[in-house]
Amino acid sequence: MPRVKRGSLRRNKRRRLLARAKGFYQTKSKLYRAAKEAVETSLAYAYVGRRRKKRDFRRLWIIRINAAARLHDLSYSQFMHGLKQAGVGLDRKALADLAVEDPAAFAHLAAQARDARA
Repeated sequence: MPRVKRGSLRRNKRRRLLARAKGFYQTKSKLYRAAKEAVETSLAYAYVGRRRKKRDFRRLWIIRINAAARLHDLSYSQFMHGLKQAGVGLDRKALADLAVEDPAAFAHLAAQARDARA
């Protein structure tokens, strides 16, 4: 079998991988094998993190809506059920933003939800 000298291909592959590992701690940014393992791990964490972010933000929005709804003597579930019955089609992100930025508008929505439930 003929001998294969990879030359520039190997060098370019290693350079790309070490560039991805830039900023990693000690040998993980300098030695190829350690850098390769660290980059693979970091890519796996990044993949999981992109999915976790969606869950985490939804949890945050629900916490904010619940806190604001309780100021108007409603639980989160009562508030959301009332909004659905009233035909208000705002999503949790918009509701959480209203709860933080415009409490008066949120109070109006809470009154609508309370009236629709009764």
